[in-house]
Amino acid sequence: MTMIPKQIDSFLASPAFGVVGASSNPHKFGNKVLRCYLQHDRRAIPVNPKESAIEGVTCVSSITDLPAEVKSISMITPPAVTEQLVPLAIAKGIENIWMQPGAESPVAIALCRQHN
Repeated sequence: MTMIPKQIDSFLASPAFGVVGASSNPHKFGNKVLRCYLQHDRRAIPVNPKESAIEGVTCVSSITDLPAEVKSISMITPPAVTEQLVPLAIAKGIENIWMQPGAESPVAIALCRQHN
């Protein structure tokens, strides 16, 4: 699924971003996405149930623990995990979900479309 400019603008307008699947391994995409936000002076909160901090930023263990100012999340998780987490994001009031390459699945995309 491709994003149109209006969707990208809406995603980037969030005051803060959740990075779901953030990794402490600098070679993994979950770390690279987090660093990209930070390098562009964006407030990013890593979501990782096993880490206390990544790149010096305190982690939350679940999407449900993200602060209310987070309106957009990047998902860097396996498709089966993405499918489980999208309903939590929707219930939390996350407005924009960007499934990074390899995180998407038809089920997760359908869930997002139902709540758009």
